[in-house]
Amino acid sequence: MSGTARYGGRRLAHTLGPVGVWSWALQRMGAQDAGSALRQIEALGYPVVWIPETVGNKEILSHAALLLASSPRISVASGIASIHARDPMAMANGARALAEAYPDRFVLGIGVSHATSVTARGGSYGPPVETMRAYLDAMDAAQYGAPMPDPPVPVVLAALGPRMLELAAQHADGAHPYFVPVEHTSFARRHLGPEPFLAVEQTAVLTPDPAEGRRIGRAFARNYLALPNYANNLRRLGWDDADLAGDGSDRVIDAVIAWGDVDAIVRRVRAHLDAGADHVCIQLRAEPSSDPALAGLRELAAALLEPHT
Repeated sequence: MSGTARYGGRRLAHTLGPVGVWSWALQRMGAQDAGSALRQIEALGYPVVWIPETVGNKEILSHAALLLASSPRISVASGIASIHARDPMAMANGARALAEAYPDRFVLGIGVSHATSVTARGGSYGPPVETMRAYLDAMDAAQYGAPMPDPPVPVVLAALGPRMLELAAQHADGAHPYFVPVEHTSFARRHLGPEPFLAVEQTAVLTPDPAEGRRIGRAFARNYLALPNYANNLRRLGWDDADLAGDGSDRVIDAVIAWGDVDAIVRRVRAHLDAGADHVCIQLRAEPSSDPALAGLRELAAALLEPHT
């Protein structure tokens, strides 16, 4: 499914459009409330919602199935399904079942996760690129006795560094970087080349108050700055240990979190698109984390969903 039968990066860019929604809240909500929120996001005009998978929360393929069944049109993308949560055949065939039932509406994003999460599952965290390459090969070889989806399942990789980005270009339809500044988007596009799909997550806080924007941003960023994958990616882009210490410097928080009014957030989205992203999924943070931020997404919709030229 990531080998000869690819969906195609340019096709995926056309299918999903330039802007979507990334939501932690749907993982925190009951099924009925999550379905209702999804339908409201769809009604605002957003074409896709990206959902996470974390240890001790909803299993992502089951969650995607519930969401897809609750709405007639919007796409659902896994951001990211951990390869340590299921074997390659289970991942491939679960995704095939969803893509066959909901053509052009499911995107499989997969990643190697983090050492702490893998250990919590009882697994062993190996070399990321080699582990992912072997997993993709096993997905390709997985037997499947049910009807194959047509078109095939789009597959994107959680990719930050050059080697994983290059693997995403060679063996998948593209990449889904998370917790990245605009500088990473141009870096990612250079390593992917022109054809693969590039979907960038952008966290945002809709407030004109710098103190409030940074406070909410820091509460979100704290855990990511402590994870080697994300911290090392920021170091590669020029941030130093002083920027990454504790809750992060204003400089690094402002780079990875877009805070401000509607215009400020739209400018950040446009900057990613201008830097080479095909798609930006906006993660609008609200308090508490179970709030899907529908009011803010409504404010952003008119400006974010205008055609980008």
